[in-house]
Amino acid sequence: MRRLAGGTVAAVLVAGAVSVTAQFGRYYPTRVATDADYDGGFQFCRVAFRGNPYGDGGGWGVDFPQADRNLSVRVSELTKAAVRLQAGEPRHLIVRLTDDVLFQCPFIMMTEVGAAFLDGSEAARLREYLLKGGFLWADDFWGSYAWDVWQQEIRKVLPGEDYPIVDLPLDHPIYRTHFVLANGVPQISSINHWLGTGHTSERDADSRDPHGRAITDAHGRIMVFMTHNTDIGDSWEREAEDPEYFSRYSTQGYALGTDVLVYAMTH
Repeated sequence: MRRLAGGTVAAVLVAGAVSVTAQFGRYYPTRVATDADYDGGFQFCRVAFRGNPYGDGGGWGVDFPQADRNLSVRVSELTKAAVRLQAGEPRHLIVRLTDDVLFQCPFIMMTEVGAAFLDGSEAARLREYLLKGGFLWADDFWGSYAWDVWQQEIRKVLPGEDYPIVDLPLDHPIYRTHFVLANGVPQISSINHWLGTGHTSERDADSRDPHGRAITDAHGRIMVFMTHNTDIGDSWEREAEDPEYFSRYSTQGYALGTDVLVYAMTH
């Protein structure tokens, strides 16, 4: 069933700033990154995008900010990446596709992309970013309708005749860069869905199978990695809320997250 963009997170892009984001009754002050925020270390870059009125999903701020923080902490623990800290917390950033600071991020993430809308200028800048060596991870969108919405938007960026979408084989290096994920992308639902139903497929039969899909450049480097029919971000954000959820899903989510980040920064 189609779900209009909105849901648990409300956010409005305005000149020079992002409005306060509300999720699960908690409020987080937010701001768009500037050049002064970058110092050469790893920082998680989350893309703020406008909602698609025909989309399916909650919007760019779902899982923000705890997923961004938690993955950064785990990457600092599990790799030798120089994760930047401020007052003991990882420095994670919000970027807009039209801002020049986008090109300071070797890795960007978009969450609930079934709710995304990209205008012409945003699509052009994202294309430029990706062709210059950038890496986009699109996560947390479920079922055929959300897939169609996202495919329509990403095709504004990378047309299908030149950049086909492929299902990655299980032996692809992205699943073996740091940890070995023999089964590829795990299906992880939001913790609320899992606690309420005991199942992981959030669109029932329409989202039964998780997919790890990609768009590559002419040399085979992944530019866009898409985890469809799964919510990897929730496994980071909600890791501390239920021991069984952590052991079943957060461990897999962090393994994939670490693999993707190491791949993005080394290819």
